[in-house]
Amino acid sequence: MLWDEYKRILFEFIPMNQIFYDTHDSTGTRLASSLYSSDQILRSRETEISDSRSCIYNNILYPKGGRDLPCFGMDLMGFSEKRVVIVFDFQHPTPHYDFDDPLVRGYMGHYAGNTKDGIKFFEPGNHFSKYIFVRKCTAEHVNDYLEDFRAYLNTYKMLLLAYKPAGEDYSVYSDFDKYMRELDPVEGYLAHKFNKEFAKEYVENFLFPVSLNT
Repeated sequence: MLWDEYKRILFEFIPMNQIFYDTHDSTGTRLASSLYSSDQILRSRETEISDSRSCIYNNILYPKGGRDLPCFGMDLMGFSEKRVVIVFDFQHPTPHYDFDDPLVRGYMGHYAGNTKDGIKFFEPGNHFSKYIFVRKCTAEHVNDYLEDFRAYLNTYKMLLLAYKPAGEDYSVYSDFDKYMRELDPVEGYLAHKFNKEFAKEYVENFLFPVSLNT
């Protein structure tokens, strides 16, 4: 699969236990959904969508301890052989919060402001950070950015080790989930691939389950 190396690196740096897995198939499209957790990760929700042309991988890691740490989010989107978009970032749950932890500056200072193009969809400083990494490429070049991905995950691992998040209150992510739900075009995409009812239920109950609690 297109994103196998990214997945391998993710679980190499952030080991987690799978607690849920399900699949849905419709008109040549396969949707695989997984949930993971660990001693420091409250919830990691993974979505993979694939058909004969495209392969999309999305995952957000929600740390325990709520607002103390950012989530780690990734959108790895292969729409065709020639159209691939790679996005990963430290996504803080607090709105309009300029996340710039000293530890991140130490490890990642050279990545600050690294993305100049392709961020119109995102909003650095509002849940997305100044370290957001966005690249467009072709399918044959997706692994060109593995070292960057490894650097981000290593830094995120260092954050978890340094702060040792432990809180279990997922409701602190309600504003974050609401923002991401409004921003993300996935509901329309899933409605086209499956149906409107399924898409709405999936977005509300799996992708952003506390988005309606605000």
